[in-house]
Amino acid sequence: MYPNCQTMRRPFLLLHLSILLSCCCFILPWLPSSASQPVKYLPGFDGQLPFYFETGYVGVGESEDVQLFYYLVKSQGKPETDPLVLWLTGGPGCSALSGLFHEIGPVHFRLEEYNGSLPSLIINPHAWTQVASIVFVDHPVQTGFSYARTEAATLSSDSTEIDQGVEFLRKWLKDREQFKSNPVYIGGDSYAGILIPGVALRIANENEQGMEPVISLMGYLVGNGVTNATIAHNSKIKFAHGMALIPDELYESLTRSCHGEYYNVDPANSECLKHVRVFEKCISGLEQSQILLPHCVYASPRPTMMVRRRSRSLQESLELEAEPLPTLGCPTFAYLLSKYWANDEAVQSALHVRKGTIGTWERCSSRLRYTYDIPSSTEFHLQLARKGYRSLIYSGDHDMIVSYVGTLE
Repeated sequence: MYPNCQTMRRPFLLLHLSILLSCCCFILPWLPSSASQPVKYLPGFDGQLPFYFETGYVGVGESEDVQLFYYLVKSQGKPETDPLVLWLTGGPGCSALSGLFHEIGPVHFRLEEYNGSLPSLIINPHAWTQVASIVFVDHPVQTGFSYARTEAATLSSDSTEIDQGVEFLRKWLKDREQFKSNPVYIGGDSYAGILIPGVALRIANENEQGMEPVISLMGYLVGNGVTNATIAHNSKIKFAHGMALIPDELYESLTRSCHGEYYNVDPANSECLKHVRVFEKCISGLEQSQILLPHCVYASPRPTMMVRRRSRSLQESLELEAEPLPTLGCPTFAYLLSKYWANDEAVQSALHVRKGTIGTWERCSSRLRYTYDIPSSTEFHLQLARKGYRSLIYSGDHDMIVSYVGTLE
């Protein structure tokens, strides 16, 4: 018999880890394949933006019926020569605002109690845009401010994400001679780990075939990225044991009865199911994206990854949940602020969002019609390595959703 999980708990020091490097209208007017406008002021930010900021749409897919919305922040260093990064947020279906405002972009939300007014924006002193120009894309279709002009165009998958990601970048670069010679990297996090090496490999192969415009691809980077969703999920047990979140006896019972398969458990394997339930109870009080923190509720639909099969987050569901709102001390509190901010009319006007193209903005979309058709991105990584491209694969060591253990495996 293994001891109660509560006896395994130890006080943790709070640690903030930072890494630097539904109604949809399909009767819409024809629009050019690429449209962009500069943004000098953002509601919630005091004064003129101290960096070049641009938003726009690029049409991709058959008849360009998919309109992908993007945000461009030019490097605050040397934009003429600094790298250009195409940033793909995880999910699938989480808005580019996640990367722009919650992670590596030049502004963040001021974390203060919400009082009904528009949330405030402040400068992020650790922004990657100090050394690189970054294009943040709302992908796939029906994510963020991206939309479809026909019902058929709302369908998406891993494969179409790769196709449309490459098409987006080629069309975007075609109209921007100033970036023609800049080194290009494909980057992103979480579920985008399935897609990023696929996009990079497609670009590499098309460059070899002489496709225009030639993209100056140098490499790619993946943060806490999924490589194989099944491995990512099953590695949670080994990770939790290594972090002393579960007792040795429970770990041994799990390995002995489940034979390494903790997700798609055979319903007839009652012993395994029993131990898995105990495991889930043991970790239920933790924030799985940062195990040093207590569990936090979400303010919007949770990312999808593995409810059925895999990961914006392995345990999350697309359903709007009747939970209390996150509190100021929770890392998910900023998601609540982004929901209020991005649904404000003045904000959407400043961002040049096309009226009538989406309903309520969601940080992670609950409207996706998505097919998971690439089980692993390992072969993409191998081919890119053989071709000599640079890669940076990094993981935070307190993330249990896509743990470093699964990445190493």
